[in-house]
Amino acid sequence: MRLAQAALDWLREHDFGEVTSAKPISGGCINQGMRLLTSSGQTIFLKQNSNAAPDMFQREEEGLRALAVSDGPRVPKPFSFGADYLLLEDLQPATRAAAYWESFGRRLAALHRHVAPRFGFDHDNYLGSTPQPNAWTDDGYEFFAEHRIRFQVRLARDAGLMERADHVRAEAFATRLPDLVPPQPASLIHGDLWSGNAISDSAGEPAMIDPAAHYGWAEAELAMTALFGEFPTVFYTAYLELHTLDPGWRERFPLYNLYHLLNHLNLFGTSYLDQVQATLRRYAA
Repeated sequence: MRLAQAALDWLREHDFGEVTSAKPISGGCINQGMRLLTSSGQTIFLKQNSNAAPDMFQREEEGLRALAVSDGPRVPKPFSFGADYLLLEDLQPATRAAAYWESFGRRLAALHRHVAPRFGFDHDNYLGSTPQPNAWTDDGYEFFAEHRIRFQVRLARDAGLMERADHVRAEAFATRLPDLVPPQPASLIHGDLWSGNAISDSAGEPAMIDPAAHYGWAEAELAMTALFGEFPTVFYTAYLELHTLDPGWRERFPLYNLYHLLNHLNLFGTSYLDQVQATLRRYAA
């Protein structure tokens, strides 16, 4: 497997030496992930994609730096990036510690207590390979409606993936958000926290990878944890010890996850259309 030349050059220039082995790491469906062993004896993690958007790895690097708060879940330290690669600290994931999920819940709650006066981020980034607009917005309902739901619906419409009735329901859903969602501050969130992006470090402690970081609704982050393999109950119990949520938070998960279902519709096709349509029918009335 050919390795990004700029990444190899960086390793040599920063005393890692030559790459002596490259072990593919499974789990990603967009980028190639590899654990590199170097002649210095150090390991480092490489993500590469020759077809990536020119700024995709830069945006991931910026998101990881934003999420590296002392009281939150650990994220890998980024070392270097280019148009086709990102070099990261190798967290060397070990078996999860006995209290992994309780610790994860508390640390995620601590992360969400880092808030901003507005919703958005200093730059647009990506959700998977889909552009994610993050224009600073004073109102959370406007932010979620315009930069999450309507943006994804426009992509699906332009690709011919949704029917006109779906567009109408999506607009009704967007306008109903103030009736469906309680007021929440703009919390610092990972943005794509499904089970595959929740890993451990070498001590078995909680860590997160592959962010789509921004300031958004904390409940939306929790919703994503339940979309593809729900986190254990102890995770949510521990989270609530530090971060109180309004009643009915669990029942609101499907409406937040419409954003991710729309993104999967745009990325992977009509196998996700039924779930999108069912959510729209449920909340657009």
